[in-house]
Amino acid sequence: MTKKYDTDKISDFQLWHKICFVKSRQTRLTKNKNTMSKLNLTPLADRVVVEPAAAEQKTAGGIIIPDTAKEKPQKGTVVAVGNGKKDEPMTVKVGDAVLYGKYSGTEVNVDGTDYLIMKESDIYAIVK
Repeated sequence: MTKKYDTDKISDFQLWHKICFVKSRQTRLTKNKNTMSKLNLTPLADRVVVEPAAAEQKTAGGIIIPDTAKEKPQKGTVVAVGNGKKDEPMTVKVGDAVLYGKYSGTEVNVDGTDYLIMKESDIYAIVK
């Protein structure tokens, strides 16, 4: 999506600067296809960054669960994927919904959002 600029109100340099800035920003956001655009975190080797799903607020019967009794979620969405090992390609992709172990991975907080960094082998299944 290209913005239209009124060339009468700005100089040639300002127009050139804005166009170059927009193109370089688009290039930076689309350069790494293994991470979602807003995450400044790239895992190494066979590591995967997962955003855990929100914990359930109510039971199936309608009882509200207090914060102290909530269990850690075991489902999440893959946000970033490493390049894999030399002899083992990665099977998960960015955007996959996955199931993982209750105590798998390392919790990381980036820009106020909680993520889990784990090995691909800690993921049990891909939910389709």
